[in-house]
Amino acid sequence: MYETDCWMDVTLTKKDAAGWVYRGEGAANIVLAYVGSYPPFIGKVMRLRKAPRNCALAMRSPSALNAHEHLLWKDIDQLIGSSDSELACQLFVEHVMKPLLGSQYVDAGMHVMVLKEFLEAVERDVISKRPIWRVDNAKIDTLCESVLLMSDYSLFAHGALESRSCISVEIKPKCGFLPLSRFISEGTAIKRTITRFAMHQALKLHQGEIALISEYNPLDLFSGCKERIYKAIVDLFTTPQNNFRVFLNGYLIFGGLGCGAKDTNVSIAKAFEDSLKSVIEADAGKCTENLITLVAEAVQKSRVLDRLLEVQKLDSVDIEGAIHAYYEITCQQCLVCKELSDEQAKRFSVFHSASLDESLRIVKDYLIAATAKDCSLMICFRPRREGDSGSEYNNVCLKSTNQTFDFKVHFLDLDLKRLSKMEEHYELDKKIMSCYTEMIEGDEKRKKVTNLQPS
Repeated sequence: MYETDCWMDVTLTKKDAAGWVYRGEGAANIVLAYVGSYPPFIGKVMRLRKAPRNCALAMRSPSALNAHEHLLWKDIDQLIGSSDSELACQLFVEHVMKPLLGSQYVDAGMHVMVLKEFLEAVERDVISKRPIWRVDNAKIDTLCESVLLMSDYSLFAHGALESRSCISVEIKPKCGFLPLSRFISEGTAIKRTITRFAMHQALKLHQGEIALISEYNPLDLFSGCKERIYKAIVDLFTTPQNNFRVFLNGYLIFGGLGCGAKDTNVSIAKAFEDSLKSVIEADAGKCTENLITLVAEAVQKSRVLDRLLEVQKLDSVDIEGAIHAYYEITCQQCLVCKELSDEQAKRFSVFHSASLDESLRIVKDYLIAATAKDCSLMICFRPRREGDSGSEYNNVCLKSTNQTFDFKVHFLDLDLKRLSKMEEHYELDKKIMSCYTEMIEGDEKRKKVTNLQPS
């Protein structure tokens, strides 16, 4: 009924606010899912921009891209012609990420006009479901004129109510390779042997963002080896943080809403196991194990992470190289070289003598890769009914339960990374390296003290 062109003429009003429930949020956006019965909204999720409570206009951008970003994305007319930052993000997904990752795996969504009354009603409806610290920091930006509407990939069928149960797993894979860039400094050479995810865990622990360091290793998930993929899913299940969530018929049954989840204890594990019984026909206590097997086999069979890894590897020089190209594009003095000796700065002269087009290519590839390193993967499963045949979908078989599941895979959270954040990326990289190095040195000192103590 409501295809893309039809939505262009629709404006959501206060009466349309009913039926939207809180699904989660990040730093800049809140996501709602539709659970009502109005046909045009069934199978949809909505993304709304947030505004800080201390300054309602702080997140608003009068123009989509700045002058340097116009230069950066000059080859994509639709993107540089976008009228606001929200539309720019959607067009980035449509014209950059979708061709790279595959149109069958990416939905750029569509912008729908809204009235302020709609946003105010939604804000009142969902505020009690949001984490308190999120509520204190920001609210829905009621000055927005549009919202992003897209398919709800936690559901198997879109735009129709169906009685068949489905289960979906959302994973943040993170960076799936170790950088080999020759521009990585001697002091940060550990990047070549330890994953960014592992090192960032140390900083998050130090800052109190997590209570336990995760054993998850992205290299396992991207390995293509079923045993290593299985281990990766187990590790994500053990410490889900904000990297692993599970939905049953579109409702969250495992993981966090709007913030990181608690580490999985006996009580959480049992509740989750019980939730799976309606979908997975396994022996008592074996549903979770079978779901993890299902996910591992779907990841391996689909090979979608191969495509994601290719895009991540567009970052061939690391932020330690890309930051120099950034300063060339923005015509600023390089603040990194300023802190180096003449001898140390020589190794980066290749960036400062490069053509503008080459600098633009380096930074553009870095930013696209940054999006690919921070996206989510949603895998939705639906058990086949007896008599089903010739399905158009990929499928995997659980031998232990003799069940076959159709599955679909999609990438989510493919937002445009802004050029203005490059310096923040560089500073975060330094902070991660420093914290991890201090943690390792501290561990070594403690070991020496322990070894010196009399037995």
